[in-house]
Amino acid sequence: MKQIFPVIILLSFFSVLASCSPAKKVIGTAIGPKDSLVVIPNVENKAGMNLADSTRKKLVENYIDFKTFSAKIKVETQDNKGKNPDISAVVRMVKDSAIWISLTATFLNYEVFRVYITPDSLILLDKREKTVQYRSLDYLQEVTAIPFDFNSLQNLLIGNPVFFNSDNAVFQRNENFILASSLTKDFKHLLTLQAGDMNIIHSKLDDVDFARHRTADLTYGEYQSIEGRNFSADRKLIIAEKNKIDAHLNFKQVEFNKELQLNFSVPKNYKIK
Repeated sequence: MKQIFPVIILLSFFSVLASCSPAKKVIGTAIGPKDSLVVIPNVENKAGMNLADSTRKKLVENYIDFKTFSAKIKVETQDNKGKNPDISAVVRMVKDSAIWISLTATFLNYEVFRVYITPDSLILLDKREKTVQYRSLDYLQEVTAIPFDFNSLQNLLIGNPVFFNSDNAVFQRNENFILASSLTKDFKHLLTLQAGDMNIIHSKLDDVDFARHRTADLTYGEYQSIEGRNFSADRKLIIAEKNKIDAHLNFKQVEFNKELQLNFSVPKNYKIK
């Protein structure tokens, strides 16, 4: 577990970048206290249906489609023991095919991990220990306790909707924001969307299993228009279960649909772990 910890930090962050997918129906209002999500049923009305229609339309417009994606990410984290060494991540992705991740310890200026993910497998190189792990994609679910599949991973990386049940979604609007809430078998989820452009401002996830006390609190910022796509380049996260992790991710050199090389080879002297 210790050797994959930097990877878990990065992927755990993406695992809770849960954002809302286009809603199929809207009934009710959503009230989101600081540490919980309460959904209060309501009677459908014309205003509510209009809100649902306009929100759904804008969310579809904001959905990021792509062929390839690449970015550099500065990752700063802090846990119960204090600040961790900064990590520089390079991410390259070919839609529905492969995700390539390189993790460098900033203070060493040395690549420590490289990860290659396909729809059914994961390869992890530990470049310090000179070891390689070959795993099924289920491994991510084991180490992060999040119901990952390849599609959810690639959507999380670029900010597309995952882990949101549009069938039971409810909305409430105030002057500047729209609150969107949903309940799945794993999470209670409250989103704050900016009225108008419908960019995600804040996401709050609570585990439906109260015994776990698992929560995630994410703030999105620094939206940039990249080839017509709204992309949040600065994200702050608090993950809490038994321990607490604060993370700050800053995306640079974000590109879509450029020709990418995802070369991944395992040196012959690496031991299988």
